[in-house]
Amino acid sequence: MSHPSPTMPPGQPGRSTPAHVASPSDTGMIPIIRTQEPRQQRRVFSPGFGLRGPRRNRHVVTVDELPAISMPIGDDGVIIGTDRASQPAVLGLSRPTPFDVVLVGGLWLAQVLALRVAATGARVGVETGRPQAWQQLAQSAGGGQQCVTVYPVGRVPAQGPSVSSPVVLFRDCGIRPPRGRVTSLPWQAVVTVLPFVSEHAPRWLAQAQLVGIQRISPQETEIVRDTLGIPDEPLQYLSNLHDSVALWCTRKHRTFVMTEPTDAETGLLGVARRMD
Repeated sequence: MSHPSPTMPPGQPGRSTPAHVASPSDTGMIPIIRTQEPRQQRRVFSPGFGLRGPRRNRHVVTVDELPAISMPIGDDGVIIGTDRASQPAVLGLSRPTPFDVVLVGGLWLAQVLALRVAATGARVGVETGRPQAWQQLAQSAGGGQQCVTVYPVGRVPAQGPSVSSPVVLFRDCGIRPPRGRVTSLPWQAVVTVLPFVSEHAPRWLAQAQLVGIQRISPQETEIVRDTLGIPDEPLQYLSNLHDSVALWCTRKHRTFVMTEPTDAETGLLGVARRMD
């Protein structure tokens, strides 16, 4: 797959039902039915017992054939796009440890990410000062099920995350988000959306385990370099990135990812755009 944009950088277990439930009149004897012939007895078997299931040949492979069997095993999470090698880029947000993400970018990418998180079965909370921008998404996501909830800034209640009900909270609170009442917890990740890199951004960038950066100005690039220590080679592309491309990075690893929306996402959110 080749990227269409010239600005893309190169490179509880179930229980079985008992067959017989004892009643007060049970004597422990095997029930019998008498017929006209004396002393003739017949056992009454519980239905479903003693039936033979389907019999099929066993599936056997030789040692030499084992390498031909492959199963994709890797990180699970949200597919946020493809990397420069056209391989799926997967973002694992549901973790047994607290996880903080900062996205320096536009509303479009944040909402695509929120939709895909909801599609994995996680509950999504949105803390925002512009609820009108999120209401349509909240109504459309989940096929009628309430999986995305929008809250005013500073009014997010405790979510009660668990391994069976993970939560991802998106904080869309402008360039200087207030201290949140709800923070990252085991099975509850927090994604803070910053429209651009301001003088307040280094504090958020420094405490995040993962940072996503869409197109920014050269002046903002300098702040990112000084805060995150990203080498100059990937930084040189940040001021020319296509609207659908972002640099996702940690302290040790970084990769450019192109997010291509599905038809449903385009119908709901429109085409990719950096600015709102």
